[in-house]
Amino acid sequence: MHEMSIAQSLIEIIEEEMKKHHAKYLRSVRLNIGQLSAVVPESLSFCFEVITSGTPLEGAELIMDMVPLKGVCRSCGQTFEIQNYAFTCPECHSTEIETVSGQDLSIVEMEVD
Repeated sequence: MHEMSIAQSLIEIIEEEMKKHHAKYLRSVRLNIGQLSAVVPESLSFCFEVITSGTPLEGAELIMDMVPLKGVCRSCGQTFEIQNYAFTCPECHSTEIETVSGQDLSIVEMEVD
């Protein structure tokens, strides 16, 4: 379950940012999770709750927005959502596809006190 290591990394980043801004409590954190990142939201949420239990981060809301996998065709320039991991342009059927979103995992915002 790689979600545990992802949750731990998120906590480290959150704690570092909270120290920089002299925040004591985390109210919520919003993440963008790319479809291709292979993160299972329910598992990440569970791991986040386990790790934050008994800490000033306990009870913080973890908000996860899923980002669809999108690509742009290098042959015709068409931008499209990649369905069923089929990296083929729906317009010209080229397989020269560059992914432009849906691969990342990022913290978008945090609400702190």
